[in-house]
Amino acid sequence: MLAAPLSVATLGEAAAAAAESEFDRFLAGVRRDALARGVRAGAIDAAFAYVQYLPHVIELDRRQPEHRMSFGEFIAKFVTRERKEEGRRAVAENWPLLERVQRSFGVQPRFIVALWGIESAFGRITGSYSVPAALATLAYDGRRGPLFRDELIAALRIVDGGHIRPAEMLGSWAGAMGQCQFMPSTFLNYAVDFDGDGRRDIWTDRADVLASIANYIARLGWRGDQGWGAEVALPRNFDTRYTGLDIRRPVGEWDRLGIRPLSAPLARRDTEASLVLPDGAGGPALLVYDNFRAIMRWNKSTFFAAAVGYLADSLGRG
Repeated sequence: MLAAPLSVATLGEAAAAAAESEFDRFLAGVRRDALARGVRAGAIDAAFAYVQYLPHVIELDRRQPEHRMSFGEFIAKFVTRERKEEGRRAVAENWPLLERVQRSFGVQPRFIVALWGIESAFGRITGSYSVPAALATLAYDGRRGPLFRDELIAALRIVDGGHIRPAEMLGSWAGAMGQCQFMPSTFLNYAVDFDGDGRRDIWTDRADVLASIANYIARLGWRGDQGWGAEVALPRNFDTRYTGLDIRRPVGEWDRLGIRPLSAPLARRDTEASLVLPDGAGGPALLVYDNFRAIMRWNKSTFFAAAVGYLADSLGRG
């Protein structure tokens, strides 16, 4: 007797079961790797209790933006009047803490708060995805599997270190965590336990958040005696071959070429600076210093670095 044909529903259930089995095998391999790197079994099991395959994360990873924002649109979105006002309040409310952080890491308070504001709207927008689940999904089925596998193991090390309970380890769909939006590997290298409670808590502990931001940007080459740069006006028919981060000239030489600040004054005449055109010829022009490069090591985007600079400039003291 011939077997009855399988229904579409039955075939779908079988495919789902097979996919789940493959994902479980993948997690078993991660578990072996984590154990080999010294992560305790209990920490792995505690984190994996919150791990499931998240198809929506893969959709987000593969989705291409339909419209690339112009520089002006980006600044208008991230450096709003409301964000400037909130940033000024954040500076005032956290001033004693920010002064202590500045003394420890040499980063001006306005830049610490600006990075905090651009990354997570001063801690209000941090993501609601389970970081272990998101990273496991991306490691299993993403475009950059090995990268996210390493980040997943780094997340397991954070759990093992007692810095956060797995249920509270929330972040973006790509695994950026807490108010600093650090990836797990960045957390392990740069997060700070500033209040000395034995945990590096970038989710809820204001002292750890602000100190971790300062430590990271300081380690990326920040200079506490400089700003980031300024928007400038170019002379008519300026030769754009002079532009780009790979071209450095003293501010005084840019001045002799006819570069003029539009708002904030420029740095000392002997300060090395580069001329950047974020939207190409005809758009805004920025004369930027080494601190701009430090921000771009945080996020490789001229738009992001300029947004941090613009917001910092609006925050007043520090």
